[in-house]
Amino acid sequence: MSEIALQPLLTAKDFATDQEVRWCPGCGDYSILAQVQKVMPSLGIPRENIVFISGIGCSSRFPYYMETYGMHSIHGRAPAIASGLAITRPDLKIFVVTGDGDALSIGGNHLIHALRRNVDLKILLFNNRIYGLTKGQYSPTSEQGKVTKSTPLGSLDTPFNPISLAIGAEASFVARAIDSDRKQLTEVLRAATAHKGSALIEIYQNCPIFNDDAYDSVKNPEKKGNAILELIDGQPIKSNKYAVVKKGLGFEVVDLDSVKESEIVIHDSKNPDPSYAFALSRLSGSSLEHVPVGVFRDVERAGYTSLVQGQLQSVISEKGAGDLHKLLNSGDTWQVK
Repeated sequence: MSEIALQPLLTAKDFATDQEVRWCPGCGDYSILAQVQKVMPSLGIPRENIVFISGIGCSSRFPYYMETYGMHSIHGRAPAIASGLAITRPDLKIFVVTGDGDALSIGGNHLIHALRRNVDLKILLFNNRIYGLTKGQYSPTSEQGKVTKSTPLGSLDTPFNPISLAIGAEASFVARAIDSDRKQLTEVLRAATAHKGSALIEIYQNCPIFNDDAYDSVKNPEKKGNAILELIDGQPIKSNKYAVVKKGLGFEVVDLDSVKESEIVIHDSKNPDPSYAFALSRLSGSSLEHVPVGVFRDVERAGYTSLVQGQLQSVISEKGAGDLHKLLNSGDTWQVK
């Protein structure tokens, strides 16, 4: 009778490396790292089947601190590198860790194409609305008028809304979380990991050195109850002060006391129409007076990884596995001596 080798139960400590965690005191990255390490054991996936791939930036030190496989890659290219790995190794669970500058500036094209293809990647986008590693320049998500070292008279750029961008790129899972809200961040991480296909989580992350209190309205205990519009399936979208109601083809935020409960929009992340989630994503604005937080969109769509694997298997069944040597020596060939 053969014996079945049981995998030992893992804990958060099993996903922590011996590397010194080197972020500035008070950085929101510490909280995100702790929550990710806590979630990992619940996935039931061996550490050798988990990969973290990052680009360049403060957040991109992440792979050093995860006791899994990982790669600290090049600026903006983490989604492209991760896509190649996901297609060739569909047995792996792959996470991309990136920042607002890394993902939305030099890496913008790589991000939107990974999302539209629905590659099976879990993308954690740390948004601190600033370039932290290079010491405080404005980023693609910095609000208009933002005074930084590179915009001494105030930024003139219209900022990206990462949630709107992801939904516009046909991402099948899109969510927003806050670094300091451990419970909500953990729930979103679990939902994203369970999703088949591309998943993007925008995480509001505080940079205490170069952009402190950028998210004061949703992190301050005295303010967040009014500002956060919780997105919970089957529940009305509201905060202690505001509610979301229909207006024309979209939504608007009104005072909670001014509407009946029956008029408040009931959240449905499974709505197949992307215009629903997109309309919700437009409710936050740069002032962050009211901010939807949670899962905006969670729908099923054919995944690129399985489509590619299916196509390859179909060709192999029809024509055989192929021979690379024959291919390289077929047709016109050149020899360089």
